[in-house]
Amino acid sequence: MEYLLTTNHLSKQYGKQKAVDNVCLHVKKGEIYGLIGRNGAGKTTILKMLSGLAAPTNGVFSLFGKDGKESRELRGRIGTLIENPGIYANMSAYENLKIKCLAMGVPAKGTIEEVLKIVGLEKTGKKRVKNFSLGMKQRLGIALALIGNPDLVILDEPINGLDPQGIVEVRAVIETLNKEQGITFIISSHILEELSKIATKYGIIHNGVLLQEMTAEQLMEKCGEYIELRTQDAKQACTVIESMGITKYKVVDAETIQIYEQLQESGTIALRLAERGIAIKGIIVKNEALEDYYLNLTGGAVNA
Repeated sequence: MEYLLTTNHLSKQYGKQKAVDNVCLHVKKGEIYGLIGRNGAGKTTILKMLSGLAAPTNGVFSLFGKDGKESRELRGRIGTLIENPGIYANMSAYENLKIKCLAMGVPAKGTIEEVLKIVGLEKTGKKRVKNFSLGMKQRLGIALALIGNPDLVILDEPINGLDPQGIVEVRAVIETLNKEQGITFIISSHILEELSKIATKYGIIHNGVLLQEMTAEQLMEKCGEYIELRTQDAKQACTVIESMGITKYKVVDAETIQIYEQLQESGTIALRLAERGIAIKGIIVKNEALEDYYLNLTGGAVNA
């Protein structure tokens, strides 16, 4: 099976408002898929439809090679943490997990201890959840999502509101589960810079529309350092840079080329062009930050 999850023109409309508009996602097994978009972009609505918490207005989706309409039968293979986790504040982490085990028909003995250890809450004992830090509560929410040994875990804004230490803790849990247990994750966030530290693929959502879907490597290529060369004849300049063994470049327009390798050789590139009589208007090493790329793509503030 190539894809663990796909959506085909998935849409959701509330009255006259289209919250999700013809979204086509492609998630492979073992990926950490980052669904990025500002607040209100439609991320949570997409995750609710995938989790069976909301019905699509139009479109379909496939899970584990089966029609998404059968997702009730597949519920044990999917763990979810959408919006606020269903936590009983006056109970301990252990007691919360025991209730989840009973609800899912999963043996509590052994399961709870294992899950608590995975998320780093094994030493909380009888401490009530209301006395947990926000990061601890988020890790407990992830623990609840892990009951039943899911193959896919869906997390909605798991780092929202966390302090730096809490973010590190949650990120470590996700990375460990992905690498050591092969769990596939779909994680929504409006914080691209933080999501970029763990995601292996991205879907960028804006106003309910999927603008782009790309791998981490493709995103870093777009956002990493590059040489911007401006010349009177880009076509001729391409011949020269190819003769230098440069293959990773993009012609932006008739006068502009972006080069993604040999970044320390801008002086040599300029010299070779001059030797061929090709005039240079400018040559500079640039770097586009991840959030700058997102802003340029969506035309607005990241945290709006």
